[in-house]
Amino acid sequence: MTTSITPPTAVEATIERWIATFASPYANVSDLLCDRHDPETVAFTIVEPDLSSCDLTYGELADRSRRLATVLADQGVGRGDRVPVLMGKRPELLVALLAIWRLGAVHVPLFTAFATGAIRMRVEGAGARLVITEPDQRSKVDAIDGLAVLAVGPELDSLVDASTPFSPSVAIGGEGAMVQLYTSGTTGKPKGVVVPVRALAAFSCYLHYGLDVTEDDVFWNAADPGWAYGLYYAILAPMVSGRRNILFNSGFTPESTLAVLTEFGVTNFAGAPTVYRALSKSGLTEQLQIRRASSAGEPLTPDIVAWATHALGTEVRDHYGQTELGMVVANCWHPDAAHPLKEASMGQAIPGFTAGVVNGQIAIDVHNSPLMWFIGYHDDPSKSAERFNNDAHWYLTGDTGHVDTDGYFFFSARDDDVILAAGYRIGPFDVESVLITHRSVVDVAVVGRPDPEGIRGEVIEAFVVLATGEEPSTDLAEELKQLVRQEYSKHAYPRSVHFVETLPKTPSGKLQRYLLRSNHSQH
Repeated sequence: MTTSITPPTAVEATIERWIATFASPYANVSDLLCDRHDPETVAFTIVEPDLSSCDLTYGELADRSRRLATVLADQGVGRGDRVPVLMGKRPELLVALLAIWRLGAVHVPLFTAFATGAIRMRVEGAGARLVITEPDQRSKVDAIDGLAVLAVGPELDSLVDASTPFSPSVAIGGEGAMVQLYTSGTTGKPKGVVVPVRALAAFSCYLHYGLDVTEDDVFWNAADPGWAYGLYYAILAPMVSGRRNILFNSGFTPESTLAVLTEFGVTNFAGAPTVYRALSKSGLTEQLQIRRASSAGEPLTPDIVAWATHALGTEVRDHYGQTELGMVVANCWHPDAAHPLKEASMGQAIPGFTAGVVNGQIAIDVHNSPLMWFIGYHDDPSKSAERFNNDAHWYLTGDTGHVDTDGYFFFSARDDDVILAAGYRIGPFDVESVLITHRSVVDVAVVGRPDPEGIRGEVIEAFVVLATGEEPSTDLAEELKQLVRQEYSKHAYPRSVHFVETLPKTPSGKLQRYLLRSNHSQH
């Protein structure tokens, strides 16, 4: 008796090939991302605020990163060491990341809007001894005791130029760690997510099937590489796939975004719903002809889909993922994975993942998701256990939703109360930890509410219980806002401060945030 074996589909065969490459015990990050590509091929186009630009080739990346790797090795950086990088979207950022990976070390992303407190937590959590930064950001890391600092500029350039290229690069294998970034929740400190080399298979899959980035595209993922979506899909996935990406070294405005789209002829664009909302409300958008437009970070509202079809020449497709997963559910663009859109749906599970709903939560079937790479948080077994059901068959996202009979997923809410503001995931604990340090504050809670202007997705609101003898005032409210801006991050300060006598809590002391969201009294 013989058993017939069904041959894999073209999509399955492609995924198997990616897994074999990136999960190999001999996998070498710098080779996979850079050295195997034609040195004359452009890896990135760096665009400055005045729209001047420069192309960075794989050959230039290879040479500069090998020399910087020698400098880092002389500083004692080696395999497994965590190296935070605090830098904007400039050429030196890409050189620094590749130099870290050449040594088998681990990149720790730092968002440039972070203040010293948020940076210190991540540096200490990673056990880092050295950080790479730029002059405008240096004061934030100089305040951290015991941390060596390398800042880009003429002095470091001279040191790099004088260094012998580091060779050979360190192969760490598919299970080796290449990135450690942090995700925020409602309680406790942000959790460390270790990204292994084999995750590159999942990132490649999303770039190809989810975003449909082709060799002929002018691709621009506008997300910041200090966060997961920007790091995974504006840096790692384009490099491993040999696809050029635009990095715009400036903050977001509707005017600048439209200028880059037009000036550089972008055909494949990815950004947060905030970007699309701001463009739609700006009144500036002339009819563009973008081949693919994709959205991630928050649920996409139907009005943006309707607007984009006329203004961008294409629909905007909603995609869903997490720091711990990368993108796993999407309205995929590639013809081999695409399905018709359903209003308000974030799509279907992308190739390589099987998704479902478990106890009301969107979940990933670990056993039937060959591209699944997350196994737990760094040095936090209790938080890791919370992410999986009892038999570890399902990864639980903490996001509630439902799936229809056609396999389309619909997002409902976030069980962990993470705030989605302007495409950023903000943990209430981070903001509360700053506000509670103020002498006038004895208790505090932070929640997100829909942005009344319809731009940012959600805005942050703080509910503050004052110490005895302290009086609410406009000046105190402004002082608290500025405290968060200065001590945590400019993107995470509360837009409104509400002074209350008590916070709603359960008998066990657990904060009932849903009651705060329904509280409309304002100071």
